[in-house]
Amino acid sequence: MKSKFILILAITMGVITTFLFFNYMKQFDSEIAISESMIEVVVAKEKIPANTKLNASLLEIKSVPEKGLHPQTILDMSKLEGLYVTSPIEAGESILEHRVQSSLEESLYVSRKVMDGHRAVSIGVDFVQSVSTLIEPEDYVDVVFSEVISTNPNVIKSEQILSNVRVLAVGTKMVPKSDESEEYVEYNSVTLELKPTDAVTVINASERGNIQFTLNSKIVEK
Repeated sequence: MKSKFILILAITMGVITTFLFFNYMKQFDSEIAISESMIEVVVAKEKIPANTKLNASLLEIKSVPEKGLHPQTILDMSKLEGLYVTSPIEAGESILEHRVQSSLEESLYVSRKVMDGHRAVSIGVDFVQSVSTLIEPEDYVDVVFSEVISTNPNVIKSEQILSNVRVLAVGTKMVPKSDESEEYVEYNSVTLELKPTDAVTVINASERGNIQFTLNSKIVEK
């Protein structure tokens, strides 16, 4: 009888000791969790494809442990408004500075300058055709086509086939001259932004005859 009592007492004491031990350890876990500093960062709300222009609907704020946080992690959502994603970002992934770029940097890629529904088409030019190489990116030009109709007598027909066409690039230069002190760079091609049907027209004309540009004025009459 005495042995049975001792066994029951031992089991009871074991249960109590285990309960007290787990409560004690839980206290330490809570203290560790409280002591771990959290910080709010900007993450992707959904998968964001490359070349996407960012806005608030694609992003959200999430709290993460500050310890081990990447130094390029963006904390302020407003800093991302209007920037472009350089490579795909997965849902829930933190946004890092090197994964986005400004619209100015974006303009260095012709494919990202072309408006939806348009195409970039390059036309070879000489000094005269390019208005003495004075055409700059973001200028607007008219396209004039000249074709030999008859050789005896010599008859040449010229007509304006397109008007007010946006220039995306001259040579490999894709941004306008920033100031007068910028070094002059010669070029022998002009890249235009055209609708698909107009692109075919210009390419066909360049094969049949001569293409020349006339430069439009940037002065707006009031």
